[in-house]
Amino acid sequence: MSLEDKLASSKAVLQELAVAHDTGSVWVAWTGGKDSTVTMALWLECLRGFSKDRPRGLGLDTGLEFAEVIGFRRDQAKKWGVDLRIVRSQEENPFQNGGLEPLECCRRLKVEPLRRAVRDLGIQVLLTGLRRDEHESRRDRQIQEERTDPGYLQVNPLLEWTEMDIWAYHLAKGLPYCPLYEHGYRSLDCRPCTAMSGEGERAGRNPDKEGRLAMLRELGYF
Repeated sequence: MSLEDKLASSKAVLQELAVAHDTGSVWVAWTGGKDSTVTMALWLECLRGFSKDRPRGLGLDTGLEFAEVIGFRRDQAKKWGVDLRIVRSQEENPFQNGGLEPLECCRRLKVEPLRRAVRDLGIQVLLTGLRRDEHESRRDRQIQEERTDPGYLQVNPLLEWTEMDIWAYHLAKGLPYCPLYEHGYRSLDCRPCTAMSGEGERAGRNPDKEGRLAMLRELGYF
């Protein structure tokens, strides 16, 4: 598929959601990365034709985020008029208490806050920036996925896009992006699990965590 075809397909998915659901219950899981920023931009465009609701963004703050990511997402939310809610763990940062292995750290700092946010905010649909080509564990992912505990619909409108597609769209539309991408980073996570690497898009990610992304999904993450 060409990028034009993928874009048309993604827009069609979002338009169907806007018709079938209360747009106030649709949120974008906005990490501040390049992919979820494209998802937010497409949802913004979709809302202009269907609703006067403000776009809603859900962000996680683990306490270990890059300052550049936090600043970019905060500033861009103001420019785009996004109702951005940031959720955090209700416990002290595990890394400040001697450290945890990556999967348990993600469960405490990402999965549990995400579950709580879905319940507290009444999220019915959560849009992500997931792509199939990012990781082997995502090859079988679907555009629409019913999630449980709590129940909501996860929608992955960029599933068929590639890294090149994402950057081509950023450049074509002049979309903003976190400045870390200009300093050697290709994929962004928390500071302890992210390094610069040119060997592959996610080669700079923590290898122990990368090997267990499917397990992380089973725990309740995107």
